[in-house]
Amino acid sequence: MGSLFSNTISLRTSVGITDAEFVQLRDFIYEKCGIYVDIKRKYLFESRFSKRLAELGLPGFADYIKYLKFDSRKNEELARLFELVTTNETSFCRDGKQLEAFQDKVLKEALDRQRKAGRLELNIWSAGCSSGEEPYTLSILLHETLRAELPRWRIAITAVDLSRAMIERAKEGVYGDYAFKTTPDDIRQRYFTKDPGGWRIKPEVARLVAFHEMNLNDPLALKRVPRSHIVFCRNVVIYFDDAMKRKVVSAFYDNLLPGGYLMLGHSETLHKVSSSFKPVYHPGTIAYLKEG
Repeated sequence: MGSLFSNTISLRTSVGITDAEFVQLRDFIYEKCGIYVDIKRKYLFESRFSKRLAELGLPGFADYIKYLKFDSRKNEELARLFELVTTNETSFCRDGKQLEAFQDKVLKEALDRQRKAGRLELNIWSAGCSSGEEPYTLSILLHETLRAELPRWRIAITAVDLSRAMIERAKEGVYGDYAFKTTPDDIRQRYFTKDPGGWRIKPEVARLVAFHEMNLNDPLALKRVPRSHIVFCRNVVIYFDDAMKRKVVSAFYDNLLPGGYLMLGHSETLHKVSSSFKPVYHPGTIAYLKEG
């Protein structure tokens, strides 16, 4: 999951939204997915939703709110709503310093622990995976780390996102040059093949990853995720208020196996959110340890 909304405003004519309508729509979004939008960003509702209102033939936001709540197609519209309130800004090998610390420290520790226990298996949860660049990057790092040892391991990367469109794009596994803006050329050459639509992830990388549409505000869905050794949730919780942050981080804690790690984005912290994890400091990142 990337940034909330776009930083640019469309030049098309926007439909106005009153403060009362904004609060109704904002509260509806919060109830459904936990994303909180400050009223200072009201203009973004107008710019983002105006085209959708026109597509549905609705004259204003009051009609759209009724549509979301009462229309027979409301469930289908909910998927469109989620796509409108998130903008997915991501790339392969993003935040290289963090990934380097992850590979050299966190991942090495997890693999060594599993070897000593005689269990050659590893579960990773990528929460807010957007169009797949993060979980595929993790699969690549596992290939780079384990190399010839990889076939002996049972590895599962569970990748989830709120957006149905992003999950479908991730499953397709074809990316344009922009997705590689932070990727070493040798990595692209080794793990992708040239495709008419761009670059396609190789099957041996893709087979470690399973994609699912999931709402992090759905407690039953969260409980269906296999217990994890590592959870990645980068650039997601910054869009939640404190209550939702605590709810999601608690779910991550419950999901993690003892000795597991939570990895957040470089601008995110558990300060004032949770004291359950032990912060472990590495050059370029903080990893949050579930002791036990």
